[in-house]
Order: sequence, then C-alpha cells, then structure tokens
Amino acid sequence: MSWTCSIRENHAKDKDAVILLFHNGILEHVYPAFFKAMSLPDQIGMTLSISMAGYVLGGSSKFMPLLFGGAWAGLIYYCCYEIYESYRLRRMTTNMADIQASFLDNSDNSFWVAEAEVNGKSKVAGVVVAKTRESYGEVPHLIVSFECRKKGLGTQLAQKVMEFCKDRGFFRVVLETSSPQTVAYALYNKTLLYLTTLSDFKKALQRKQNIRLCQEST
Repeated sequence: MSWTCSIRENHAKDKDAVILLFHNGILEHVYPAFFKAMSLPDQIGMTLSISMAGYVLGGSSKFMPLLFGGAWAGLIYYCCYEIYESYRLRRMTTNMADIQASFLDNSDNSFWVAEAEVNGKSKVAGVVVAKTRESYGEVPHLIVSFECRKKGLGTQLAQKVMEFCKDRGFFRVVLETSSPQTVAYALYNKTLLYLTTLSDFKKALQRKQNIRLCQEST
C-alpha cells in the first residue's frame, strides 16, 4: 500500500472530514476511560459489593449478581460516554462550529490538516490546532485517524505546532489530555512537548500570580 502525506492549513472543503475525524477521535477514548475506571480498586470493591447484594436479594440466585454487576458496569460506561460526548458537543457549539473564525482569522492561531494519499486517493488523516496565549502555546486538539497511525504522522503534527510556537517566541506548549490517553502521553514525551494538563498549568500560573502579589504587598 503506497502512502504519502502533507500538512497544510485547513480549507473550507475539509469541514465534513474534519468534523467526522473530531467525532471519532473524541469518542474513541470512552472505552479506555471505562476500563481504567473499572480497574480502580474502589470500583472493583464497589462492583463486588453490588454483585453480592444481588446474590443476597435474589435469594442466592446465580443470575442476580451478574445482573446487578452488569447494571453497575453499564452505569460506569454511560458516565464515561457522557463525559466525552458532552465535551464533543461543547466544542461543536463553540470553536469547532466555525473553524475559520475561531482559529484561522487570528494570525496567532492556526489549524492544520494532514492530507494523506492512500493508493491514489486523498483523505484527511489528522488535524492539529495551535493557539497562543500570553506566554505559552496551547494545543486544544491533535487527532490522527485510526488507520493512519504508527506512521509518524502524530509526531509530524506535534512538531508543526512546536515550530509555530517557537517562531512566536514561545518555549512552552501545553495541552489538555486525560490519563486514559496513554498513546498520546507517549507521543508528547517523544516530541518533548511540555506534558501537563491545561488545568494544572493554569493552577501553576495562579500560584505564581499569588506569590507575586504577596511579594508586592510586603
């Protein structure tokens, strides 16, 4: 299978492909989040307790523990799904609703797509977004389609962001991610992106501001 790829700015014609990639890229984290949640010691204990309650309430029935435990697992899965789906819907009604206005109209932001040629057919294989803040760069989204992974595309997209931020004098790039995204963590470590969650970075900035205010008041 022949495969080539180029990274360029997003075009209006890419909208449907980008939205589909964004949809799949966000919801694919539901299963890893579910399995991680169910493997936590507290959740294992809760699942066993609920299954035991089903056994007792069901009159020692072997079916009731499975029913109760399955219902609990189903609830956990639904919660994981709702977390990612609500995030996706939030983005679809805010910055992803108008990519041009949200990113490309501002020269300090950018939105790139990776266009792959697979056996002579062109497709959007990945997207990455860069936004600049007061003193650092931010990566709201970095997604690679499942069938185009393990080809170095994620690394190329990450490096694109790093070059973009370095050209603007930034030496720190932060991103928002979640612990079940182990592949993403490995990519960010490999490309030397500053690995932290956005919320933790904002807390660190707040601590620095508080320290500076205390110093000024003394």
